[in-house]
Order: sequence, then structure tokens, then C-alpha cells
Amino acid sequence: MIRFLFLFIFVFHSYAQISDFDGIDFKKADRVALKYKNEKLNNLPELAHNLTLNLATDVERFRAIFTWVCSNIANDYGMFSKNMYKRQRFKNDSVKLKNWNTKFRKATLKKLVKNNKTICTGYAYLVKELADLANIKCEIVHGFAKTSTTNIKKIDAPNHSWNAVKLDGKWYLCDPTWASGIPNPTTFHFEFQFNDGFFLANPRLFAINHFPANKKWLLLDDANETSFEAFIESPIIYGKAYANLNTHIAPEKMHNVIRKNEIVTFKFKLKDTVDVKNVRFLIDNGSNSSNISPNSVTTKNNYLTLTHAFKYRGFYDVHFYIDKDLISTYTFKVKS
Repeated sequence: MIRFLFLFIFVFHSYAQISDFDGIDFKKADRVALKYKNEKLNNLPELAHNLTLNLATDVERFRAIFTWVCSNIANDYGMFSKNMYKRQRFKNDSVKLKNWNTKFRKATLKKLVKNNKTICTGYAYLVKELADLANIKCEIVHGFAKTSTTNIKKIDAPNHSWNAVKLDGKWYLCDPTWASGIPNPTTFHFEFQFNDGFFLANPRLFAINHFPANKKWLLLDDANETSFEAFIESPIIYGKAYANLNTHIAPEKMHNVIRKNEIVTFKFKLKDTVDVKNVRFLIDNGSNSSNISPNSVTTKNNYLTLTHAFKYRGFYDVHFYIDKDLISTYTFKVKS
């Protein structure tokens, strides 16, 4: 009975993620994707065949497809902004909204094939098409997503798409759009910068900034108890969080109200061990910002726990870093 209970608990907390494939080296799949760099999209069956022919497992075949898409398809921010503007404008006119969506889907597909540029729906569509051609079960997931630039007050309709893929009988999550690259901080033009962390991500971490329209794609045991409000209130996490964290645990909210000298706990589960000398907070009080070391830092079984207490009243933005990687952001209103 005790053994059964242990197995139940273990399975209950074992979310489908890349660590399920620790024994597989993805270097060969990535080399295959690189070999066919700059291939055109006018023959998807041939592209899918070339990307998957000499790979032994479905996860390697899907990795080659995912890496190729993320390394060859550019994110069109202008197209995304135009779509968001039109959808907001027509949100109360179902006929105009339907006509716009139909027109936009055609334009998106045309630009994807002609220029290798698209937005999230194009990324998710292409990953699914290539996976289907390789006989790998893959779905497009539509839902809500938030970044540091998202106006959460205007998140009243799905604004992002990603993929769920079935490998060895289990469903996994990935985001090819966010894995492909980032805007240049100076020019705001797209730059390829592959982020491996969005490939078969931990659903618990994924749920902090992804909320599917159909909650079954959360892939969480407590999906029915996971609310949209909790998603909106959750902290901001950045792309580098996916490279460093297995999951984020605390604080659970972006905006927090505390008292002076109250101890605040920050807790994360890491992918790999880190040098505690390289963890820090950048704290901005509106007048100046300073790099602050945590009051205490502990690491055990790859769980990283930090504490901090604010000595003075005020409003603070707190940015958490591991070395040079910005991981997450919170705000704290400190009262007497």
C-alpha cells in the first residue's frame, strides 16, 4: 500500500517535459536542421522527409522539425501588431471580425511561403504540418500569452498560438514563436536567437505566461482548479527563465503588498546547479536602481530559495537575475 501511494505521488507530480528524454542527445537532430537551412516551403512533404529520414526516434524527428522552423522562419512584428489592432477594433462586430480573420489567414500563409516570415499562428501551423507529414501527432493550441510588454487590461481574446505534440504516448508543450528569437533592443527588428527552453517545456512553468483557451492543454493535474485570474496575476517571466528554470514557485503574484521588514521568499526549481554568488536582485524604487544580494540563499535538490526584506516604505520593482540572465519581475508596495 505504501509503495502504491509513493508511485501515485510520483506520477501525480511528474509533468511531461524535456527531462523525460535525458538519455537522448539532440545534436544530431540539430545538425540535420542546420543542413537544410534556407530550404523553401514550396514542398513540405520533401522538407519533412529530409528533416526526419535518418533520425531514430519521434522526439529526435520532432526536434529537427522544431529547430528548423525556429531557425528559418522570422517573426513579423508588424503583421502581429496589425492583427491585434484589427481584432480589437472589430471585437464587437462578429461579421467584420470573421471577414478580417479569413482575410488575415490567407495573407499570413502567403507571406509565410513567400518570405519565410509569419506570426505565432504561422509558426504553430508549420510545426503541425511538418509533424503530421512525419506521422507525429501534433496540435495547434490557441490561447492567451503575456510578456513584459503585454497590456493585461486588454487581454480579452486569445492573442497567441503554440503547439502540443504527442511523443511516446504523452503530450508535451512547445512554443516555436518565442523559441525562434527576440526583437533587437535598439532597432526592434527580429533577430534569430534559438531558445531551447521552449522545447518540451515544463507545463507548470509554461502556465505562468501561457493560458490555453481549452484548459486541457495546460497538461496539469489541477487544470480545472487553475484560473485565468491566477494567470493574469502571475509574475512576469522572461525567455531566459526557460533556459534556467524547471519551474517558478514563489512569489505567485506579480503585484504584492507587504509591510516593512516582512521577509519575502523567492523560490525556483533550477534545471542545473548555479553559483549562489551569481544570483541577485535589481531593485528600482522609482528614483534609482541598485543591485542587491538576497538576505539569504539556499540550494537543495536544485531548489533555489532566496529571501529579502524591505526596510523602507515605498513602491519597488524587483528584477531577479541569474548571472546576466533576467529571469522574472515583481512589484512590491511596502507599507508601514
